Amino acid sequence: MSLPGHAQIVIVGGGIAGCSTAYHLAKFGRTDVLLLEQGKLTSGTTWHAAGLVGQMRPNRNMTVMSKYGIELYATLEAETGLATGWKQCGSVNVARTPERMKVLKKQATMANSFGVECHLISPREAGERYPVMRTDDLQGAIWLPGDGKANPADLCMSLAKGARNRGVKMVEDVEVTGVIIEGGRAVGVRTRQGDVRCEVLVNCAGQWARQFGALAGVNVPLYSAEHFYIVTGKIDGVHPMLPVMRDPDGFIYYKEEVGGLVMGGFEPKAKPWKMDPIPSTFQFELLDEDWDQFEPLMTNALHRTPCLETAEIKMLLNGPESFTPDGNFILGEAPELRNYFVCAGFNSAGIANSGGAGRLMAEWIVGGEPSTDLWDVDVRRFGAFTANRKALAARTGETLGLHYAMRWPRQELETARPLRTSPLYDLLAERGAEFGSRNGWERANYFRPHGQAMPAHTLDRPGWLPWMIEEQKATREAVALYDQTSFSKLLLQGRDALAVLQRLCANDMDVPIDKMVYTALLNERGGFESDLTVIRQQPDRMGECFLIITGSAQTVRDFDWISRHIKPDEHAVLTDVSPLYSVLSVMGPGARGLLARVSPDDLSPEALKFSWTRVIDVGLARVRAARMSYVGGPGFELYVPVEMARHVYLALHEAGRDLNLRDAGYYALDALRIEQGRRAWGAELGPDETPWEAGLGYAVKLDKPGDFIGKSALLASRGQPLRKKLVSLVLDSPTAFVWGGEAIRFEGASVGEISSAGWSPLAGSCVALGYVRGQAANETHQGSPAHIELWGESIPVKLYDQWPVKR
Repeated sequence: MSLPGHAQIVIVGGGIAGCSTAYHLAKFGRTDVLLLEQGKLTSGTTWHAAGLVGQMRPNRNMTVMSKYGIELYATLEAETGLATGWKQCGSVNVARTPERMKVLKKQATMANSFGVECHLISPREAGERYPVMRTDDLQGAIWLPGDGKANPADLCMSLAKGARNRGVKMVEDVEVTGVIIEGGRAVGVRTRQGDVRCEVLVNCAGQWARQFGALAGVNVPLYSAEHFYIVTGKIDGVHPMLPVMRDPDGFIYYKEEVGGLVMGGFEPKAKPWKMDPIPSTFQFELLDEDWDQFEPLMTNALHRTPCLETAEIKMLLNGPESFTPDGNFILGEAPELRNYFVCAGFNSAGIANSGGAGRLMAEWIVGGEPSTDLWDVDVRRFGAFTANRKALAARTGETLGLHYAMRWPRQELETARPLRTSPLYDLLAERGAEFGSRNGWERANYFRPHGQAMPAHTLDRPGWLPWMIEEQKATREAVALYDQTSFSKLLLQGRDALAVLQRLCANDMDVPIDKMVYTALLNERGGFESDLTVIRQQPDRMGECFLIITGSAQTVRDFDWISRHIKPDEHAVLTDVSPLYSVLSVMGPGARGLLARVSPDDLSPEALKFSWTRVIDVGLARVRAARMSYVGGPGFELYVPVEMARHVYLALHEAGRDLNLRDAGYYALDALRIEQGRRAWGAELGPDETPWEAGLGYAVKLDKPGDFIGKSALLASRGQPLRKKLVSLVLDSPTAFVWGGEAIRFEGASVGEISSAGWSPLAGSCVALGYVRGQAANETHQGSPAHIELWGESIPVKLYDQWPVKR
């Protein structure tokens, strides 16, 4: 096929992600689509994939995506006439340890909450479904009858035919060598066969997606690792409908193939593929065998399935697969370049996820924004720093190994750290800070007393809890100091800055100088694209000036959302000033007294009211103080020039020696905000939640002058029955410890999941926030009895529309 000079949409990459995206664009009526493949369809990594297809994902939206993929694969052969190898054989996931069994029990309750059929089964029942498996050392298993397997190459070809049948053009043996950029938009591609102009470009280049993205200045942080499985000859008892089996404690999986077994896995310490750049000629190729690297998986497999001791091993396949820094794939429009979309980084799960991901990409391209909350896989979760190849290689060695490893609550990734640090990092480390990482920032999670050993990971009550409770106690009874330098800070300046914010924000932004406003950024559906606090500052030489403070992880996303909505004829400039300011939060009833010792300025409630700011002296520094408290109760946030942060911190500590001033970390901060019902974006707030559902109607000003994004959707839904509603949950038991994600049961039915949880000094137990759906969302809850499913156990809780109850 000759290369056309123009197509409305050009897709680069002919693996399963590219073919699925093309197929779904055509189903949505976009048929002027050209797919370009540098080799042959499937020749990159699709052809050697194992082909396991499971439904369960960590959250509701991703599970819906995977369920759709299975529905598609089950009907595709009938549509196209090409076999896909799809077999709904079900899957068995087994547990060797009591802790893993608890995790499987949680997965089972989540599955049923998400509408996925899942059953807890005994070791004997697992053995009946998988007769070649040893079961005498198992704790139990789960059975998912809707799972299955497919032939990756055949499945991809069937999607390609379905796309072609609707008019999509696919051209092989065309290497794209560049991207044509005009006015900050992708408008075409360059190839050795000529240029092709387009309106939309989609990067589905698989393990080449990073280096292809770099041609246009687009960051696609992924890196390839060597990835292994063996293929055996025929084995007695193995038949075509033998379920897929996963033994995560052994890091291994199995599926049937031609009467034998494919056995592979995710070794704890992976082997990054030291090939950079990957040549375009790497097609239908494999890497050399490495039995030393595969040995941990083989040893565990011989234990789990003794039949391998005598089975014929036809080959050890070593095919590279790409992995991302957090183990989630990458979807969406690139923040660096308009009309440039990415669909890549599937972490060896592209066959299971590409059916649904292709549909989501098509919806995004056609609709202008995703139809649901995709934050976990959104390309905008990554900062530009994640392009560093040394860091990517190190992280890939870790994230591959974590696929099947026991993932403990609040377990932190360890590689490629520390990277982004506040000026106080060394001081906090000396005081016992145990750090976590958020968007590359090192943040103190809690402070470990001198001489105390690092607590072990656990599913139950954590060893760090007593230390965190002391930090909470200081916050509530004395004064605590939190380093929140990782906050994202954006500066919007210019003649039309106010007009831009009024159009984007649900709250009224036309407030006096120095006023701080909490507001939502909404999408057209009325869902939260972000929530912000905005300080109106004195106008400068550019015009109006607003300092925008948002979450640590949201820098790229919020910058992209705001900047893309500034009209070409508007004078408004957005700048990321996050590295220029530290934020020190002084919280507690002693906060004002402490500041009085280091500042001559009047910080009384009369002089500085709640949600107002002013520039004050602190020690030798000048800082902006805001009367604000994310944890509830009295407190101040200090916005400090980064070069003065160390001085301000030391001055506060020197002045607070006799006030029981205590450093506190993010575990305490998070638990206290949950206790007070403060919502967090990415947990309680997201594109699928409206202010009515989140209980944040007070931050919406429908009567402010002019229109704002999402207003019409809010007007249409105002007063209507709620789809879901945010509630507080208080556990009856003072000993049960909740982590988040647990299913909520009300009046015998599963009605939702916990979004955030933490220990509450006020309750003397754990408290949580979560959404209830259906009828439960339209009832009043001021102590309604309910239950949550905690590691398979039913734990009584009480539901509240607002807790603590205000009287």
